[in-house]
Amino acid sequence: MSDSPTPSISQDPQRCGLVAVLGAPNAGKSTLVNALVGEKVAIVSPKAQTTRARLMGIAIADDAQLILVDTPGIFEPHRRLDRAMVAAAWEGAESADRTLLVIDAAAKVGARVETILAGIEGRPEPLILVLNKADIAKKDDLLVLAQSLSLRLNPEAVFMISASTGDGVADLKSYLASAMPAGPWQFPADQLSDATDRMVAAEITREQLYLQLHAELPYASAVETEKWEDRRDGSTVIHQQILVERDSQKAIVVGKGGAQLKKIGQTAREAIADHLGRKVHLFLHVKVNPKWDEDRSLYKDIGLEWSE
Repeated sequence: MSDSPTPSISQDPQRCGLVAVLGAPNAGKSTLVNALVGEKVAIVSPKAQTTRARLMGIAIADDAQLILVDTPGIFEPHRRLDRAMVAAAWEGAESADRTLLVIDAAAKVGARVETILAGIEGRPEPLILVLNKADIAKKDDLLVLAQSLSLRLNPEAVFMISASTGDGVADLKSYLASAMPAGPWQFPADQLSDATDRMVAAEITREQLYLQLHAELPYASAVETEKWEDRRDGSTVIHQQILVERDSQKAIVVGKGGAQLKKIGQTAREAIADHLGRKVHLFLHVKVNPKWDEDRSLYKDIGLEWSE
């Protein structure tokens, strides 16, 4: 639901705008982007800080094209990669026509959320407050949260949704469509993301690391697509490297007799094949590099800026 009237709709036959999706780790940003697009374009995991790159989802609503920047979650940065992720999140908001602030309505407003609220207060970008996970939040707490954040941030609209069930997402999408400025679409109507197939393939494998390894390991790992070959028979051969920091972590990824790596590879291969729409031959190997997050080329591959 929204507590603000729908913006006046432009008479221009097409509208197009940039929407930055901000929020604390695990607020449901990637799930929301996927729901707005109608297809999976961002990796989703129960673990926080899964988004690293500003992967762009592209949604169509009526005559409007919504270019959705799924930003990394904002948190307290401790290393170079962390700093790059947080910088990318704020940069995503600077040029946006609308900023969606996604709050986990079922959780308390902790230090991470306070950091974001402090950073957003007074910013000039039009703000839409999205209270996610409203389906599992207590109603009284939800209303109090909506009121307190509205007074503090003065958003142009407030939506209470559940990105996982889809409740309220259609209303939010319609509102965003009507709020976009007049102008031609920037992408073909059937394009869902600006991510390359190489980037998506690496993200799919990294998602399996998150889902299958229930430890802190995924935060100390990365996936690089080293080789990509489209064969004449229509299949694709992909070689990927999983980077970890220590030998003990490599042992976890590989598993006994290579069983864990085989399982990760099989699930990732099926998902990549489904994304590409063709047969895929996926080869994974694990490399130990204590300073993998100091590799400039990796930052470029995942769409982040290298900072000294």
